[in-house]
Amino acid sequence: MLYFAYGSNLHHFQMSRRCKDSIFLKKINLKDFRLTFRSKYRAADIEPRKNSFVPGGLYEISKGDEKKLDIYEDYPNLYKKYYFLHHGERVMTYTMVKKTSFRFPTERYLNVVKRGYKDCRLDQKFLKQALLDK
Repeated sequence: MLYFAYGSNLHHFQMSRRCKDSIFLKKINLKDFRLTFRSKYRAADIEPRKNSFVPGGLYEISKGDEKKLDIYEDYPNLYKKYYFLHHGERVMTYTMVKKTSFRFPTERYLNVVKRGYKDCRLDQKFLKQALLDK
């Protein structure tokens, strides 16, 4: 199955440890969404925003990997699954259930996301914008 990462799962080493079968395919953009950070965990989330997009990484994952991600993402309590089509193929990602107000991420978490942006060759300006665009 195809999985879209936009937060800490962009980090290739972390993702390979968490999901043994995962294969990073390429970077893609999720249209009409924006990146934000929220909840008591100060974690990444996406929310609808017209004429905007969220850069991320497209992975191929196994059913076993999906189960591990479900646990990590505290599905269905903290995150729910969101599906979209990318070039006719169904892609799964997670989005937070409760849309709490913006919470600046911890330095440790933010560094993992920054490393992921480098790993996937994403433009850091989108991450910086999300941190300013409360």
